Amino acid sequence: MSAPDTAVGAGTGAEDQERDEERGTTAAEWTADDDWTDEALALLRALRAPHRRNRAKQVAFALYCTVLILLVWGGVPSLGLFLQASMGADYTGYGPGLLAGLPGGAAAAGLAVLLLAVRDGLWRGPVVPPRATTDWLLAHPVRPRPVLRPWFWLSCGLALLPGLVAALGGMVALGLTVRTGLPAALAWCLVGGACLPLLGVCAGLLVQRDPRAARWARRLSPYASALVVAFAVQSALAVAGHPVPWLERVELWSGPWGWAGIAALAPTPAAVPGGPLAAALLVVPTVLGLVLADRAVATVSLTLLRERARTAAGVLAALRTVELRAARLAVSGASGDGGRWQVRLPAPRRPRLVLYWRDTLSLLRTPARLGRAALLAVPALLCAVPAQDARGPLSWAVTGLALLFGYQALAQLLEPARIETDDVRRASWSPYPFAGLMLRHAVVPTALGLLLGTAGAVAALALGGGTAAWLAPLAVPPLVAAGLVNACRGAARRDLLYRSPQPSGGSTGVLMFTAWYAAGPAVAVPLLALPLSAALRGGTAAGLLQAAAFGLLLAAALLQWARLRAAALPARARRT
Repeated sequence: MSAPDTAVGAGTGAEDQERDEERGTTAAEWTADDDWTDEALALLRALRAPHRRNRAKQVAFALYCTVLILLVWGGVPSLGLFLQASMGADYTGYGPGLLAGLPGGAAAAGLAVLLLAVRDGLWRGPVVPPRATTDWLLAHPVRPRPVLRPWFWLSCGLALLPGLVAALGGMVALGLTVRTGLPAALAWCLVGGACLPLLGVCAGLLVQRDPRAARWARRLSPYASALVVAFAVQSALAVAGHPVPWLERVELWSGPWGWAGIAALAPTPAAVPGGPLAAALLVVPTVLGLVLADRAVATVSLTLLRERARTAAGVLAALRTVELRAARLAVSGASGDGGRWQVRLPAPRRPRLVLYWRDTLSLLRTPARLGRAALLAVPALLCAVPAQDARGPLSWAVTGLALLFGYQALAQLLEPARIETDDVRRASWSPYPFAGLMLRHAVVPTALGLLLGTAGAVAALALGGGTAAWLAPLAVPPLVAAGLVNACRGAARRDLLYRSPQPSGGSTGVLMFTAWYAAGPAVAVPLLALPLSAALRGGTAAGLLQAAAFGLLLAAALLQWARLRAAALPARARRT
């Protein structure tokens, strides 16, 4: 290979010229005598040897802790279950439900893995070297492939870890509930557990380096998210005793996300014909994709690498300083999720309606938030179904999970309130005190949440649900009030991380910060789960009225709390 070819790596024509221009030189000016890539990398390895040794120790310690946690929380309990099974304990009663939900559940999990990898490619990607590498090393006449390849394969290795853990979990579940041989179960589960994450890394690299692929990823992400929810709903219905065999067959053969389910079902009594073919369809494209991705690593634009390195560094800095909202906004901005629809609404004639008009217009112009609210409402309704049949603490826990999903759905509608508290100076246009302004920001989310909850209740009634379905809209006011409490928390209280109220005990700073950060849902969800779980089990009108009355009282208390928090924000902003 000639010096110009080795300098620019893979790619020809316009791509070569673009990369040459980025490096401040042209292929004709770059001769073999100018290629010092190997020497530069060897020098850097020698200079960074102490740092690499320290980093290796840190990585080894992190791996040791991870393996220890997996053994303590996963391996030992699994071994105990197998010992109990060997002494006569029967877990096969869970087998039919597991096999019924596996087609839709595997498809949902597999598609979610690919979607997360693609979304990662929109803002970071599998090839993101440190800023020093992009700003200094790659700006010199060095071959990019030897510099970038290790970062790609590091991403592949990190992606494999959760896949291996999922395969081990599938082996344990199939071995206990279906009495499948452990080697066969592990081998078939590894097909999907290993191939899907690696395919996701390859897809993420394609999205990272190709603007057209990135545009398609942004366009298709909402539909893929809806499909994940649809797969999960179908899986829940199958577990509940309402399978749709032809739909399951379509899901399993619809793509790589379904082929992993076919492979996992292969050693079980519910095996689908074509298991070896599905495994081959996963393994062959994965190997081919890794080969092509390894060659395409060098074609990533240097300008893009610089942008991604800066974004990743900014997000990491925000996480280290516990600025979670700043990190979330940075990821959203880099992913290109800030697109807005040019929706117009007639301006109100009454001044007191201007705020509600602004909030409604803001949400309509960001349809992604409305879509996420609708999607998150689906698992909230699904989690409420098993809470009707559960008893005791299990019913309370499942109801709490449903409320947590509902809170996350309604929190998407409170973005105008959060924007107001990001900088209290924005409220200078308002004739209301800041606390009163924040309370008015709860009106539109509550109205939209009631519409969403009513639609969910009607859908549940159409599917045969009881009167307990009307608990969905009844839970909206307290959950919106809890979201408003969180929206009014102000700047991050990092000082809480270093406080310990126990002189002789260990530090409780993390717990205190978590309690401050999630104060609204931490109070609303447990308190609201008690009456709602009782109303779900009873299904009577009296239970609904009691739950509604308690919800309104809780909403009033939370709104008062949010008002007190909001009233303190302007003075706190002036002090800082």
